[in-house]
Amino acid sequence: MDNKTIAAISTPIGMGGIAVIRISGNDAVAIADKVFCGNGRLCDAQSHTIHYGHIREEDNSVVDEVLVSVMRAPRTYTREDVVEISTHGGISASRAVMKCLMKAGAYQAEPGEFTKRAFLNGRIDLSQAEAIIDIINSKTALAHKNALSQAGGSLSGEINDIRNMLVNLCASMQVIIDYPDEELEDVTMEDIYLSCKKARQQTDKLIKSAENGRVIKDGIKTVRAGKPNVGKSSLLNFLAREERAIVTDIAGTTRDVIEETVSIDGVPLILTDTAGIRTTEDIVEKIGVEKSLQSLDEADLVVVVFDCSTMPDDEEVKLLEQTADKKRIILINKTDIKNDEAILKIHSLVDEETIEFSAKTGIGADILTDRIKKLYKLGEIGANDSNIITNMRHVSALVNASEALERAMESIENNMPSDIASIDINIAIDSLGEITGAVVSEDIVSAIFHDFCVGK
Repeated sequence: MDNKTIAAISTPIGMGGIAVIRISGNDAVAIADKVFCGNGRLCDAQSHTIHYGHIREEDNSVVDEVLVSVMRAPRTYTREDVVEISTHGGISASRAVMKCLMKAGAYQAEPGEFTKRAFLNGRIDLSQAEAIIDIINSKTALAHKNALSQAGGSLSGEINDIRNMLVNLCASMQVIIDYPDEELEDVTMEDIYLSCKKARQQTDKLIKSAENGRVIKDGIKTVRAGKPNVGKSSLLNFLAREERAIVTDIAGTTRDVIEETVSIDGVPLILTDTAGIRTTEDIVEKIGVEKSLQSLDEADLVVVVFDCSTMPDDEEVKLLEQTADKKRIILINKTDIKNDEAILKIHSLVDEETIEFSAKTGIGADILTDRIKKLYKLGEIGANDSNIITNMRHVSALVNASEALERAMESIENNMPSDIASIDINIAIDSLGEITGAVVSEDIVSAIFHDFCVGK
């Protein structure tokens, strides 16, 4: 690991009350001391103390009034000496202080380098490091809660429990492999099979949680589709509680894709407002319709909107056919001015249950929300305190482990020698180790931390 002392602005660049600059490394305190002027030297300060003073240039001119926190290893984020300087917010002050630190011997930190050092120094494992970036990027309380739990080691603990069980199993199996003629009763082939089965069940449970994890982390991409002027934009505005889309009586007002995010039981619902789908000669509207069709392909959920004040036509029948294989909700809008004959016709076109709604009055909004909750079992996600996998790298490693355990079980079922099963069990051990970083390449580590922001 690089022994250079690094520094970076850890708060977003821009207007704000304060900015925080973090320094980490063997020379962190000494470098800060070179530019700090206060009541006493930082090198003489006790750990975890805060000091008031000024940052000064080489010519002794004042750069900014600051508070400096001194934290000595190993009780720090990186397990190195760490200094954090709180400057006034804004761009100029923090950059001027950074410039002084660079002159004093600090090096600009790379993206995620502080957290990478925490990992390399053994304070956290790789899954905890990835959870930290998930905390920063979390969009809802539920995503934040899950990431915070994993940053605290909940996922690591569960992975290590499975992995340690398999490691101990392999150690016992090695005795059988090394001494095949001895009558050893430490572990039987049935014991090996049952242990592999238990480990696979635990692994598959985590894999199964990944669908909920994707919903928690990325949200439910929801597209409202329908003809022009059926009320798609009004529905977006109603759910978003603000006028995000233009609403007029003129068909074809929406020409582009508009997105808004709302939360349902802690899960982001990414609402996409699209152009009405119809045949048109208007070049701009035609582009909008093409984007709408593309959004349909990418959607997790499609809300097909009908206007029940008018009879459905052939284009709406075609839309139902286009969305037949998607998870969808049929919404009958404008029930405040409904035509009973039109509603009967709509019901005759679809087999599933419909929702009668009015974007003008809000009638049916609770039913719509409840239907989305049931489709994605959002209540179960919120009530479940177990680990939910939100990282595709973890999913891939878990799948590899599960498949290896399945092969090991098949070997035992087919009365193959125990060393054959041992090979696959070791593959499972290594796959699980990729999640925590116990077994991982430098390229993967570098790729993970490259996605972090500078200063974290």
